[in-house]
Amino acid sequence: MKAVLLLSGGLDSYTAGAIARAEGWELYALTIRYGQVHAREIEAARRVAGALGAARHLELDVPLSKIGGSALVGDGDIPKDRPLDAAGIPSTYVPARNTVFLSLAMAWAEVIGAEAAVIGVNALDYSGYPDCRPEYLRAFEHVAALATRAGVEGRTLKILAPLLHLTKADIIRRGLALGVDYGLTLSCYDPSPDGRPCGHCDSCQLRAKGFAEVRAVDPGAWP
Repeated sequence: MKAVLLLSGGLDSYTAGAIARAEGWELYALTIRYGQVHAREIEAARRVAGALGAARHLELDVPLSKIGGSALVGDGDIPKDRPLDAAGIPSTYVPARNTVFLSLAMAWAEVIGAEAAVIGVNALDYSGYPDCRPEYLRAFEHVAALATRAGVEGRTLKILAPLLHLTKADIIRRGLALGVDYGLTLSCYDPSPDGRPCGHCDSCQLRAKGFAEVRAVDPGAWP
């Protein structure tokens, strides 16, 4: 069984890949350089792809930064110390990012004969992004069934989101049980040039909260 894994190099995509691998999927990792200000995550993605034993790791350039509309592509400052229960969609939302990424995964899956795309989205401990919701993923599966030759021939692409209904603490527990080395990952939206996490963006806060609830030391944290 082949699956395309959308791999950012962060905690969630690594855990999603580890779960899929444990379930018997052969992983083909896909990492997108989209003009993200935290481009150091690409290095982490390479480390994670190696650790997962990916059959192939494909890196694509899709410069969403030219469209703009998000702090993650340099359109404004990365928010710091924002309450995690704050209302509204934060400025780190990248317009249509998961739709673009899943479309690329769908295309590659059709070429290599993969039956699934794996994505590490989460509908509980997340920052309020609309393209992390279950109804969105169901809708994209419907699109895949209509938009591809594979779908027309009855080989519908599955969208696997094994973290969808887990808290960040639950995600970390699953990963640790599978032997995931979170020291390979980078979750920060605004790391320093040497890769030090800022500790204050939404992603850093969620990660710290998860490890605290698990009562485990984050190997990716800097002193």
